[in-house]
Amino acid sequence: MITPTIKEKIITTEDLYCIGCGAKLQTTDPAVAGYIPASALTKQLADGGDKLYCQRCFRLRHYNEITDVPVEANTFTQLLNALGAVDALIVNVVDVFDFTGSVIPGLHRFVGHNPVILVGNKADVLPHSVKRRRVTDWLRRQAHAVGLRPEAIQLVSAAKGWQIPELLELIEKERRGRDVYFVGTTNTGKSTLINAIIKETAGIQDLVTTSRFPGTTLDRIEIPLDDGQKLIDTPGIIQTQQIAHILSAKDLKLVAPQKEMRPRVFQLQSGQTLFLAGLARIDFVSGAAGSFTVYVDNDLLVHRTKLINADAFWDKHRGELLAPPSTAELADFPDMHHEEFTPPDRSDIVIAGLGWVNVPGRVVVDVYTPQGIGVGVRPSLIGNN
Repeated sequence: MITPTIKEKIITTEDLYCIGCGAKLQTTDPAVAGYIPASALTKQLADGGDKLYCQRCFRLRHYNEITDVPVEANTFTQLLNALGAVDALIVNVVDVFDFTGSVIPGLHRFVGHNPVILVGNKADVLPHSVKRRRVTDWLRRQAHAVGLRPEAIQLVSAAKGWQIPELLELIEKERRGRDVYFVGTTNTGKSTLINAIIKETAGIQDLVTTSRFPGTTLDRIEIPLDDGQKLIDTPGIIQTQQIAHILSAKDLKLVAPQKEMRPRVFQLQSGQTLFLAGLARIDFVSGAAGSFTVYVDNDLLVHRTKLINADAFWDKHRGELLAPPSTAELADFPDMHHEEFTPPDRSDIVIAGLGWVNVPGRVVVDVYTPQGIGVGVRPSLIGNN
């Protein structure tokens, strides 16, 4: 059975690593990953030294303060290249709320012959009416579309502990005595999932540092299993197309649903516009009247107006009524970019990390998003509305 032996001492006296983010500990440079004041390190070692946390993780865990630290640009490329050279089970964690923004491009080329389990995390944020089998089938089609052929697909909620025992059984079945590598992009909840596994098997709460901030895990974290192999949490691959990378800390909670989404349905005619706060804009340019269903965080403002008034309304109210971003943040916010879409059938227009709008087929819509943020069309996840 897959059982992390967390109560064993994971560190050595020569090389000390933060159990929260994986960074090698050092006491000399506060601006570099793994920094810990010498006095704090001495105290933690005196307390047993089996769970050492760097200053960044300590502040994040206790005060919700994030400190940016430099990460080598080739760190993630090296991580992916190494996957094909090991004999391991790869657990690829994606966000079912944001598959487009959380898929690792070309992962199938990096894993070599290693088997892959695809884990759809945050399944609890989808509307309760959605059949989980439908979501699993949809994830399989999306994975195949990007070249990934997983051995199995498992839906979970790491935050709520839902389906964690089932995932553990699946991992044990597929790993066949090998190491287990958890990989994913930032903000998929990968480290939260590791914590859920540790809690389920060893009864230890919140060992690995987690947060809504992208890039919390800085280096691989190795957790021994009871058969001598390892469960390895890797740093989240940075996917710059996710909207989380351009938001302030206080705004992140408005784009990352923590509870079941409430679909918002708008009966629109051509010549109307939907604003997703001040982050995105959907213009219904032409086509037959129909329902547009918005799937975003429940607390994010969705405002309807006439297309003829949209530019003036945007310019006047963005940063205030249409927020986030706030007026103070607009100066550093990317310029807006727009693309036109004409889906042949009812489809989802997806904005990476923000959510999606389900639109009728054979309509023309203009979608405005911050420059560099991913936007595209996919087959409906939830179906007709």
